[in-house]
Amino acid sequence: MINAERLWDRLMQLGKIGTVEAGGITRLSFSAEERAAKDLIAGFMKEAGLSVREDEVGNLIGRKEGKNPEAPVVLIGSHIDSVPSGGNFDGPLGVLAGVEVLQAMHEQGVENEHPIEVLAFTDEEGTRFGFGMIGSRGIAGTLTTDELVPQDAQGISIAEAMRKSGLDPEKIKGAARTPDSVKAYVELHIEQGKVLETNGLSVGVVSGIAGPLWVKFVLEGEAGHAGATPMNMRRDPLAAAAEVMLCIEREAAKRPISVGTVGKMQVFPGGVNIIPGRVEFSLDLRDIDKAIRDEVEQSIMREAEAICARRNVKLTVELLQDVPPVACAETIQTAIREACAAEGLETMTLPSGAGHDGMQLLDLCPVGMIFARSKDGISHNPAEYTSKEDCANGAKVLYRTVLSLASEQ
Repeated sequence: MINAERLWDRLMQLGKIGTVEAGGITRLSFSAEERAAKDLIAGFMKEAGLSVREDEVGNLIGRKEGKNPEAPVVLIGSHIDSVPSGGNFDGPLGVLAGVEVLQAMHEQGVENEHPIEVLAFTDEEGTRFGFGMIGSRGIAGTLTTDELVPQDAQGISIAEAMRKSGLDPEKIKGAARTPDSVKAYVELHIEQGKVLETNGLSVGVVSGIAGPLWVKFVLEGEAGHAGATPMNMRRDPLAAAAEVMLCIEREAAKRPISVGTVGKMQVFPGGVNIIPGRVEFSLDLRDIDKAIRDEVEQSIMREAEAICARRNVKLTVELLQDVPPVACAETIQTAIREACAAEGLETMTLPSGAGHDGMQLLDLCPVGMIFARSKDGISHNPAEYTSKEDCANGAKVLYRTVLSLASEQ
């Protein structure tokens, strides 16, 4: 059914594009490296018997026609852009496994009722411009020209980069699909965590994609001399921030899926012998259930206010981003479990803590995801690795899942 050697060989070929001296792969959106990667994959798509095109936002699309060309299409895919010095499996596995699935169907003469398309989405990572999921936003019809203004480190905007790539930013709405034109979206992706590996499993069924809530905390107290200010007379925002951070850890840990992370912090004025006067730090809070995430957020905010009031420190909170979590469709989860059973693969259900293009498609169609085991849970790193066997198992499950979805009326 699935040609594991061909899939692996193509992953290795793609992995040669964008390699950097520091190690790993850097393939940014609308770059020469991305163009070379698209051209390579377009060739694979043609070998698979697919019709190939690029849409108005640069998504690369390979289509296998269905017995009913007018039926809603089943979408599969992922992305081929990377973070700086990233790995070779985050994104490419989903794209190349999708091509392999359709090539296997083509070679075996399998007929599908619904058309099937495999997509290499434009700029999932958001590395170049700080604004990601451009391709999936375009497909969903939510991308606007007003959002094409962010610039990269060289001052080139998204719109300008699109023009240099032969795209017209004014025509991005042409990429949008309508709900009646899409039946489902399924993505195979590496887990980027250790859950499957810890449980000795090759593949997993994704229950939902956690939505990130990003918040900026600003705590203001009173700077002072470290030696001349008694402890009971201090208004130290850093000490208050430490309490808030412990609260974040405690509150997130009370729930089975919630995670809270402080990944960025600045202390002012920043002297060894100066009591800080101002502290800024970030919070990244995630869960696949928005109600639970909101509950955790509210608990953290109540405790932060109490801590700062007790320490006589001013607290200001700024919302940076609020992306709703996405629940994967039960019908697709069931199809994935049945596919695993048919392949004799034990599986489990687990959430995705990382964001994926499927988050943007929720209002367009049912969304589902398959995870493949990540070695040591490492991702966004040159050491990122998923074995040939696990890649093949993920592709086999994807094959059966897609065939099931594309065969149903």
